[in-house]
Amino acid sequence: MDDADLNRDRLALALEAAGLDLWENDLITGEITLNATKTFVELGFSEEEIVSDLQGIYGLFHPDDLGKVKKAVDDHLSGHTPQYRCEFRLRSRSGEWVWYANYGRIMDGNSSTPGKRFIGVTFNIDDRKRREVEMEQINRQLTAQNALLSQLNATLALLAANDSLTGLSNRRTLMELGVNECKRARRFGHPLSVMVVDIDLFKAVNDGWGHLAGDCVICAVAQTCLARTRQGVDTVARYGGEEFVLVLPETDMHDALILAESLRQAVAARQVLVGDEGATVCVTVSIGVATLHQGSDLSFEDLVKQADKALYQAKATGRNNVQCCAGG
Repeated sequence: MDDADLNRDRLALALEAAGLDLWENDLITGEITLNATKTFVELGFSEEEIVSDLQGIYGLFHPDDLGKVKKAVDDHLSGHTPQYRCEFRLRSRSGEWVWYANYGRIMDGNSSTPGKRFIGVTFNIDDRKRREVEMEQINRQLTAQNALLSQLNATLALLAANDSLTGLSNRRTLMELGVNECKRARRFGHPLSVMVVDIDLFKAVNDGWGHLAGDCVICAVAQTCLARTRQGVDTVARYGGEEFVLVLPETDMHDALILAESLRQAVAARQVLVGDEGATVCVTVSIGVATLHQGSDLSFEDLVKQADKALYQAKATGRNNVQCCAGG
């Protein structure tokens, strides 16, 4: 065996061990001078069926991959890339698509007939590609699940912070926001007013019309409170069964009393639909107001207590009126 034969055998062994299939094309004549026989046999073709020209090979490529294969070849032939690399799917004899990759290079670029010898190797990457597809599917599922989890967490956070019936802030959220507003009012020397609103004779609504009607009345008063406050500035919270607390930053006693009276009148004028047959109920509210003035060391809880004390004064003086606490 001469050196050429020995080198050829060594190359064949190395390619076989590496899972590589050697091919060579004459891009001037379009002839395939060395077929990637191993690849075609792997795809289920017999030796007689193995294609022998470039156009025949191109017929086996997946339609979505053919364009990028031709571009990769053209980029190398034009000198834009130092070698030809591409991943693509080939159709097996049974009709299945199998992933392969090519690596090649023009071996005679500086000769008088550049491109005559285009040599490369083909190797199967189907397992890797299928794992990548599986990972992409898993990642998409994880992304969808994470989005759903985030949505559920946001919903849970909203439920934890808000009253389920009215959608207003609940008592816990109110106390947290109120403490922060007290700190901010002291820091900037701005007034802070608190209003406690209670539906008058609410038990009579429940007794006369039922608890569903009572819920309708509570929601109607909540909506009226929201309609007369500044979105993103004021806080409206459900404090108890039929009691609400409004936190009004940068609002002094004078402006708070004007707002309270406007709110009282709006509730009294509202007719609340409480049944399918068009029945309506009218209710009134009593309101207590307290204001944190500059230099005051009252806590938010103390401020609410003062407003609640003023509320009881409103109840004691006939209901459906507004009272204020002089302290604060």
